Order: sequence, then C-alpha cells, then structure tokens
Amino acid sequence: MPVTTPTAARRARFAAESPVALTRRARRIHRALLERYPYAHCELDFETPLQLLVATVLSAQTTDVMVNTVTPTLFSRWPTAEALAGADREQMEAVLRPTGFFRAKTNSVMKLSAAIVERFDGEVPGRLADLVTLPGVGRKTANVVLGNAFDVPGITVDTHFGRLVRRFGWTAETDPVKVEHAVGALIPKREWTMLSHVLIFHGRRTCHARKPACGACPVAQWCPSYGEGETDPVKARKLLAYELAPGALTLPDPPPGPLPDDQPAATP
Repeated sequence: MPVTTPTAARRARFAAESPVALTRRARRIHRALLERYPYAHCELDFETPLQLLVATVLSAQTTDVMVNTVTPTLFSRWPTAEALAGADREQMEAVLRPTGFFRAKTNSVMKLSAAIVERFDGEVPGRLADLVTLPGVGRKTANVVLGNAFDVPGITVDTHFGRLVRRFGWTAETDPVKVEHAVGALIPKREWTMLSHVLIFHGRRTCHARKPACGACPVAQWCPSYGEGETDPVKARKLLAYELAPGALTLPDPPPGPLPDDQPAATP
C-alpha cells in the first residue's frame, strides 16, 4: 500500500477546493504578502519608460542589482532611444559587459531603440499590443513597463512568480501566458501590478526555488506546498534573504504558519 506523505495529503486537501474557495484563498495570500512586503516595488532603477524597458531587457540572465550598476552610465552616455540606436557598439559593449552576454545585449538594445525611433518617434508606446511588436519584448517585459512606467495593471510572470503560483496551487500551468490568464481571474485587475511585486519579493526572500523557508512564511497556513522546505522556525529564519535575513529585521515570534498536521484554514 503506497505511503501518503503529509505534504501530499495537504496538497490533495487543497486540490479539492471549489473555484470560489480558491479565489478567496488566493486573495488572502495576496493580502498577507502585502502586509509582509508593503514596500514591494520594481527593483530595477529607472526614471523614464525607455530606461525601464532597456533595463528589463538587460536583466535577462543576471540580477536587478547588477543591472542597476550599469544603467546610470548607459543612460548618461546615451539618454534617448535615438542615441542608444546610434551608439558606438564597442563602447556600449564595454558598459554592458558586467551583465553577461554583453554582445547580444548590446545588439538587442540597439535594435530595440532603432525600432522605437522608426515606429514610435522615439517614445516607448504605452499599449501592450504595441510593446510586444518591438524586437526582444514579450508579454513579461511589456507588463513590467506598463505596470511601473504607465500605471497600467499587468501581471509579470517571471521565474519567481510562476514558481510561487504553482506552489500556492493557483494554477498548474507552466506557459507564462496561461499562468497570466489563470492568476488574472483570481485577483482584481487593479491589483495585478502590486501582486507581481509581492510575489517576486516573496520568491526572492522566502519561497526560494531550492530551499523555501516554510517555517518563516506568512502564508504557510494557506499553502498546499507547506513542508517542501524547512519547517523548523529557527532554521527557516536563517534561509531568509535581503532585508529579511537574520539580523536585518526582527520577525514575529513565533513566526506565522501552521504545524505540519494543520488543516487548511476555513475561508470566509
């Protein structure tokens, strides 16, 4: 007879919830993450839509922190789409070298900037339909720009976002567009941009890919995947990152979260 683990049993209980219960649980998780990360924001530094668009393109295969170290020089030397499109390639490559794949990224920035000049008079468009026609710009990048530079709600399905919504049991989809649509049906549109921020913050700080800090998670009681990571509160706290890392912030004692045999909390 196969042995059912506590985590598997927990997932099975959540899998049986109704669509209404799923929506309520998703919104409770969102509210709890807003309380944990009220300061969540786009971690790429920018002042204009063009700067954010370029920075987002540069963030592939590197960290936002690294991108933020090169963009001040990049935009100081080439402040407009026209200037970026006409930049000296070797000089730009030297600036972008720390981000990795600097030759490909230089090519992407120059092509993208040229398209903005040729088709949109040098201004980044504020519509999803237009943004995704630009070279190297997909829905994820477009939604980052729309949500943060134009205040147009958008869901950013990056690696962290996708991992968390699957762990939360909000969707089993892996295709980013399908994930975007599934999650968008659970959360009001006006909240999509901040939802993206808090999930990405949570993924970077607590719900890590390899060792999630389940014992220090503020949404553990509503998470089907509780138990995938470290559940001991003391050990879990040591896994927290950035401003939540040990010594950076005092967390509630005991930390929020259920015991391994807790039942899913009833939804109102």
